[in-house]
Amino acid sequence: MDVLGGGDEICTILFLDGPDARNALLLRDLPATPAVQSWTSHVLLRVFPAAFDWSGGLLSEAELTGLRPDIPAAPTPSTLLPVDHQLIAALIEDGRASYTDLARRADTTPLTARRRLEALVGGQVLRLATEVDLARLGIRTEALLWITVAPGGLEETGHQLSRHPQVRFASATTGSANLLVAVAAADLNALYHFLSDTIGALVHITTIEVTPILTGVKRTGLVRPGSL
Repeated sequence: MDVLGGGDEICTILFLDGPDARNALLLRDLPATPAVQSWTSHVLLRVFPAAFDWSGGLLSEAELTGLRPDIPAAPTPSTLLPVDHQLIAALIEDGRASYTDLARRADTTPLTARRRLEALVGGQVLRLATEVDLARLGIRTEALLWITVAPGGLEETGHQLSRHPQVRFASATTGSANLLVAVAAADLNALYHFLSDTIGALVHITTIEVTPILTGVKRTGLVRPGSL
């Protein structure tokens, strides 16, 4: 969830449990919230995965490899157990909870909690993410880019941008623009050069709208298996 400096005040990405949850949010919850005066809803069609390995271009490939968890790849569980759902729910509330705390919330043992979490991480049902104060990395300018791309070039453009060191997130989306990109730059001058040099060199892009991000409230959360 980001607080924006453009016409809209807040932008958030939600991963919901199907159409019923979506309809409840849009048709019941938001209209019943007095502070919300209007909203625009879009659907993420595809999240380009390279952004999950974002490092701002500050680390070498060897340094990135050293930081990645050395967990043997495991097959993705075909069916999640009830205890898995309980553990995931507990981690959403407190990502730093100990195995003992997780076991208590999931009504299981610490050993079982550890084994199930290792299986979920190894099968990439769970991804580990770290929140970083970007200012400590010299990044003081962020923006959302709403980009219109020729349909035949959407896949290529999305993958190209998702691999760029300054791109934190990239997704194909519905709406008047069909590509949403979150950019992190050192300052306004760096953002300008990204728009001019990087975006300007991509032949399939026809229009772009830039919305500055004033501050980030929350950057990680629940993604259901298969959502990506």
